[in-house]
Amino acid sequence: MVRTAFFVLVFAALSGALFAQEPTSSSDGGNAAQAAAQAGGRDSQKPIANEVTAAEAAISGADWKTAAAKLDAYLVTHPEDARALFDAGYVADSQNRLDDAEALYRRSIEADHKRFEAHLSLGLLLAREGKEAEARIELLAATTLDAGEDGSALKARAWRALAQIDRPLPSHPGDVNSASNDLLEALKISPETEDDTLLAASLAEQNQQYDVAETAYRRVLQKDPGSETANAGLSQLLIRDKKYPEAETLLRAALEKLPDDPALNAQLATTLAAENKAEAVPLLQKLHAAHPNDLAVTHMLAQVLSDAGDDAGSDQLYPALLAASPGDATLLVEHGQNLVRLGKFPEAQAAFEKATQINPASSDGWSGLAFAASRTGQPSVTLHALTMRSKFQPESASTYFLWAISYDSLHQKAQAAAYYHHFLDSAAGKYPNQEWQARQRLQLLEK
Repeated sequence: MVRTAFFVLVFAALSGALFAQEPTSSSDGGNAAQAAAQAGGRDSQKPIANEVTAAEAAISGADWKTAAAKLDAYLVTHPEDARALFDAGYVADSQNRLDDAEALYRRSIEADHKRFEAHLSLGLLLAREGKEAEARIELLAATTLDAGEDGSALKARAWRALAQIDRPLPSHPGDVNSASNDLLEALKISPETEDDTLLAASLAEQNQQYDVAETAYRRVLQKDPGSETANAGLSQLLIRDKKYPEAETLLRAALEKLPDDPALNAQLATTLAAENKAEAVPLLQKLHAAHPNDLAVTHMLAQVLSDAGDDAGSDQLYPALLAASPGDATLLVEHGQNLVRLGKFPEAQAAFEKATQINPASSDGWSGLAFAASRTGQPSVTLHALTMRSKFQPESASTYFLWAISYDSLHQKAQAAAYYHHFLDSAAGKYPNQEWQARQRLQLLEK
C-alpha cells in the first residue's frame, strides 16, 4: 500500500525552501535614494549638513566607501544626528557589516524614535538574521510611523516582512490569521505581486482552505508557467486530492525546466508510486544518489522499495535512518516489518519491543511483536502483545489465530478452543491452511 500521506509530508519538507521567502533586504539597489528621500521629506524643516548631503549622493551611486568615510568623520562631531546615523547604518548594511549596521540603526532610533526608515531597516536586518521576535517589534513600529508622501511602498515592505515572520514554518508555529492580515495590509497600499499570491496560497493551504490555495497557485501559473513554487504547491494539492494523472502531467512539465529539483522529483515519485508505476523506484534511487544524506528522501525510497517487494533493499536503508532517529517508533516498526518478511524473527522481535517501549500506543508495534514472538516460540510474549494491541485495534482473523495457537502452546485448552472458534467464524474461507489446522486442533481439544 502506498503511503501517500507520508509522501506529502516529505515533499513538503523538501520544498520548504521554496515557500520560505526571507524578508527583503534593506540593501537592495536603489532603495538608499528612496529612503534618503523619505527622510528628507520629514527633515525638510531641519538644515542638512553638507557632509550628509555629499554622503547621500555617494550612497545613491552605491559608492559605499566614500559615503562611509564622510559619515564616519561627520558623526565624530555630530553623534546624535538621526539622519546621518541611519545613513551610516544603511552603508554598513550594504557592506554586510551587520553588527555595525544594527548598532547604527539603534542609535538613529534613540536619536529620533519616530524615524520610520530606521525601524524598517533594523527590522529587516534582524529578520534576515533569524531574530524574528526582535524584528517583529521594529517592523510593527514602522507600520505606525509616517513614511513620507511617497512611502507606501516602503510601509508595504514592513507589512510583507511581518507576514513572513508571522507565517507558520517548521521552525516556529506562527499564526496563519496574523500573517494573512499582514499581507492584506500590504495589499491595501501596494499592488499585488507574484510572491504575494504564492504566500496567500501557502497560508490558505495551512488554513485548510485548499480550494482557495489551488485557485491562487493556478493564477500564478497562468502568468508564470515555470514558477517552481506554484508548480510544487499545486502538485501537492493535486496529490492530496488523489488527482494523480493531472499531478503527473504538471510535474513532468515542470521537471523539463528543472530536472534536478529535489522537491519536484519527490512529488513525481509520490505520484508514480500512487499510480503503481514502476518508474517510482528508479526515480527515487536517482534522487537518493544525488542526496544521500537527505533522510526524507532515504525514508521515501525505503517505503517505495518495501511496497515494491524489495524488503532486503528497503531494509538496507534503515540503519542510517535509525542512527539519525533512534527513538523513532515508526521507523522501528517499519524496520521490524521488513525483518519479518525476510524471516529474521529474533531481530524483528527486538525492533518491535523497542518500538512499543518508546510508543506504548503503537498498535502496529504490538501486532508485529505478537507475530514475531509467535515465530520465536514465546507464546507468553505473544499474549501480552495481543492484550496491548486490543486496547487500540479490534480483533481480526489473524489475531484470533495468534491468540489460539499461543494458548494452545501453553496447554490452556479452554481458551485455545474458544479462540479457534472465533478464528473460524471470522476467517470465512480466506485462510484455508490455518482453518484446516484450527479444525484439527479443535477435534483434539474438545474430545
